[in-house]
Amino acid sequence: MSAARTLILSVDRDDDVGYKAGVDTPAIGRDACLDAAVKLGTADPEDSDTNAIFQAIKTYDDELAKGRDVEVAVISGNHLNMLEGDRRVARLLEEVIEKTGVTECILISDGAEDEYILPIIQSRLKVAGIVRVVIKQLPNIEGTYYIIKKLMNDPKIARTFLVPLGALLLIGALAALFLPGLSAFLVVAGIVGIYLLFKGFGLDDYIGMLYHGLVDSLKSGRVSAVSYIGAAVLVLAGLISGLMSIVTYYPNTGNVGFLYNSMTFLYGSLVWFAAAALVAAAGKITDSIQNNLSALYRTFVIPFFVIAIGMMGYGFLIYFLSISPLEPFPFTSTQGIIAIIGMTLGGLAVASLGMYFRPVFQRKMEARQAVKLAREAAEAEGEKTGQPVYHKVKY
Repeated sequence: MSAARTLILSVDRDDDVGYKAGVDTPAIGRDACLDAAVKLGTADPEDSDTNAIFQAIKTYDDELAKGRDVEVAVISGNHLNMLEGDRRVARLLEEVIEKTGVTECILISDGAEDEYILPIIQSRLKVAGIVRVVIKQLPNIEGTYYIIKKLMNDPKIARTFLVPLGALLLIGALAALFLPGLSAFLVVAGIVGIYLLFKGFGLDDYIGMLYHGLVDSLKSGRVSAVSYIGAAVLVLAGLISGLMSIVTYYPNTGNVGFLYNSMTFLYGSLVWFAAAALVAAAGKITDSIQNNLSALYRTFVIPFFVIAIGMMGYGFLIYFLSISPLEPFPFTSTQGIIAIIGMTLGGLAVASLGMYFRPVFQRKMEARQAVKLAREAAEAEGEKTGQPVYHKVKY
């Protein structure tokens, strides 16, 4: 059994080596890595990635002195977009593996951030070890102040810490100026709570994915980009309609509980929300027809389910508010019972239609796709043999 060939790998996830020093990775081999470390150290002597690259070279020298088959390399990600950076790390790692023929890896890390890419490496190589580089700092107040000052000048730290803090202070000042009856502290505390919930449940990642998906759709000219914007406008209209519904039916909000206000809000906004979901689904279906038929099978039933859920939800809202003892509602209790029964049955019927027609639609689309592939294969064969290709045409 042949001995493993080990890769000593330094990963610069935020691409300081490219952004600051202009080094194009992957840098493979001791000389290339040393050149990258020197250039980065010259460009920014305080960057910790410089120490990580030097540690990779030292580990390479130590392993080589022990007679082991090793190679050293530096790869980097993206300075502004960590998701794109991780994709680039995966692509460059495959390139390094192909060029060096390594079978296992020792990861050189300068912090926990780089270890986010550990699963990417483990999916392609056996990780034999991790070497953490810890930079020694002065243990006094002056050294601590210096470290904090440098962190505040880091664009990544500034975006993560300074921007939210500055926004909170500004919102607190505006609340104290324009809303004297409202506690600025409570406003800031509420915003901090919402922010922490978003971070805790990972909702900020979903919003980021939504934003990047919308930008990519706009750049590629997809219909879904326009439909998503239209859906957002309809959601905004639904929010306004829901608030207007509360003002119309329960103007004296002090005498109405939260439950009735919520139901009245949904009564005024549900139709708009359903329309927004239908518009977004229509754009997605249009894109699937044009670009990806396999995704069309999954999105075909969405409009049916949206209509079904909307009908049943609307019927329930009418029934609930029609039996409200607080103030007269446009519907009587009898009409509310008819509405919930009729709309529930109608919603179930619409959902059943969607589930019934889905396999029928899928079979037709698969048959059409098979005919298209067969025709393309026949045309390709005709081009190879130089023979004309004839197609049957029905009139």
